[in-house]
Amino acid sequence: MSGVKSKIEKLRKELDDHNYRYYVLDDPLISDIEWDVLFRELQTLEEAHPDLITMDSPTQRVGGEPLSSFGNVTHRIPMLSLQNGMNEEEIRAFDERMQKGLETDPIEYAAEPKLDGVAVELVYEKGKFVSGSTRGNGVVGEDITQNLKTIRAIPLKLRKGQKICPTLLEIRGEVFISKKDFGKLNTNQEKAEEHRFANPRNAAAGSLRQLDSGITAKRPLSIYCYQPGVVEGTAFETQADFLNAIQQWGLPVNPEVKVVCGIDEMLKYQLHLETMRDELPYEIDGTVFKVNLLRQQDILGNRSRTPRWAIAGKFKAQQVTTIVEEIIASLGRTGAVTPVAKLKPVVVGGVTVTNATLHNQDEIDRKDIRIGDTVLIQRAGDVIPKIVQVIKEKRPKKTVRYTLPKTCPECNHKVHRPEGEAVARCQNLSCPAQVKRKIQHFVSKNAMDIDGLGEKLVDQLVDAGLVKTIDNLYNLNEDQLADLDRMAEKSAQNIVSAITASKNTDFHRFVFALGIRNVGEHAAKVLGQAFHGDMDSFMSAGFETLETIDEIGPIVAETVVKFWENKQNRSVVTACFSHGISLKKPAETSSGILSGKRFVFTGALETMTRAGAKTAVEKLGGKVSGSVSNNTDFVVAGPGAGSKKNKAEKLGIPILTEKDFKEMIP
Repeated sequence: MSGVKSKIEKLRKELDDHNYRYYVLDDPLISDIEWDVLFRELQTLEEAHPDLITMDSPTQRVGGEPLSSFGNVTHRIPMLSLQNGMNEEEIRAFDERMQKGLETDPIEYAAEPKLDGVAVELVYEKGKFVSGSTRGNGVVGEDITQNLKTIRAIPLKLRKGQKICPTLLEIRGEVFISKKDFGKLNTNQEKAEEHRFANPRNAAAGSLRQLDSGITAKRPLSIYCYQPGVVEGTAFETQADFLNAIQQWGLPVNPEVKVVCGIDEMLKYQLHLETMRDELPYEIDGTVFKVNLLRQQDILGNRSRTPRWAIAGKFKAQQVTTIVEEIIASLGRTGAVTPVAKLKPVVVGGVTVTNATLHNQDEIDRKDIRIGDTVLIQRAGDVIPKIVQVIKEKRPKKTVRYTLPKTCPECNHKVHRPEGEAVARCQNLSCPAQVKRKIQHFVSKNAMDIDGLGEKLVDQLVDAGLVKTIDNLYNLNEDQLADLDRMAEKSAQNIVSAITASKNTDFHRFVFALGIRNVGEHAAKVLGQAFHGDMDSFMSAGFETLETIDEIGPIVAETVVKFWENKQNRSVVTACFSHGISLKKPAETSSGILSGKRFVFTGALETMTRAGAKTAVEKLGGKVSGSVSNNTDFVVAGPGAGSKKNKAEKLGIPILTEKDFKEMIP
């Protein structure tokens, strides 16, 4: 037995070493066929001796029965988005803000390609891969551990490096499919008479969301890692140090990563990547620049959705010409009638484009876009393609100007364009298309999260007259659902269970689910805190009350008031509560000594992180701001404090040391 165990351990190490050389060092020593021979040998030995199988064995990357659904994972540190720099001027402005915030010049940055993939988080405990999740909404993602384990580039056990392996290591990365593998994947899809994927990013996202990890394992997924989450047991001075360490531990890092100093080197790197983007084996849509010193990142801090210390430098939009074959009117869930150009299919940046938004009638008139026109279109990143201009020299004879229909394309009800607005809207609250889209939004994951109610099923429910408003969902029974096309008894039971489970939800989820114009997830959370989760108070709030809420401006206040002025909206919400919907109130902040106080942090904190300090203030009822003003109550100044401290002194605002601040909090 000891001989078999030694052989198994030797094969595992060989396979892990070959994976490291292939995915991290890009220097393979054996062919894929030779790797498969070693893998099968290990598989045979483990099948004969199942007591010797361990979870970090290469053979355990796919296992278990298909899942019925994904669980949720709350990120310990939110996975933030990046601020975009659309041109050289915006990148220069970013560098100037960094110089001002850090009071130093030049700034050192870690530069890397911005991959067009799917963001994920990997978690290692004591060197072993224990879980992985999607970015989700940045705060909560989906648990896709089993699917991530199928990606051979992700080590199940970390290698030894110069730095001690952390007891806890969270790593953010981008899962993608290379251009070459994407071509092969679509070829195989055609041979199997299955649909082609639109682009590599969609293929990667769809692969990661398979409930059967066996399907994911057949997809050619790769990953590059780029950012730490929580790290316990070791420390880093710079972003570059972190990337070097994780590469030694066996995690793939993009080979194009480079440390640059100052704006001239930033722009040079940006131009270099943009020039060679078509030569890279994977899709990119820009460059990411991060302040390299982690201490400086901490000083700069974060906004609510983006870090101040990083920017995504976007490439110039890619442009091609094609022909407008048709213009159709599309209806959104708010009743907005939007013209869409149906284009002769054309490839832009590796993506086949067939549609382009025309926004509204004013846009059509301004550019004089007609059916049959040859047009220049552009696509930047994931942005929906748009028509830049009409090439009028190629315009066919006898074309006519296009005008949006005066009636709704779905229900033929009159379309109305309010004075001063660019968008025309269907005024029929019972319009089937609006009903369908509102329900699809209501049941979506970040709203009421009713699993199983997909677009096709919602269409059937509305067409059959079973659902006319969102509250009707809570009247559905298994018999009604089982009578619909492609619905089995078990599926009907699962959907009824999901509808019942959705009745106990958060205030902000329910408000977001209602689809109030201009009220997104973040605004819904702000309103939840402001009204302490009291729906009656929210429904009766006037414009002035709403506008005084921090982060709620006049536009949101006006649309909220108009929403509740509609008697049908009030009736539907009341009906939802009569069906048993109950709302969990948001966690109350303490009304302690910091209640209502505003803090600004400047300079470095030596015994706690910025995030930890902010959490401490908010738990005690206070707020943290990024700038000093007359409304600021305290400025906490550490080493390296500069202009913010100076401004506080001029305004007579109390300045605290980190020690002073810690004495204020329990």
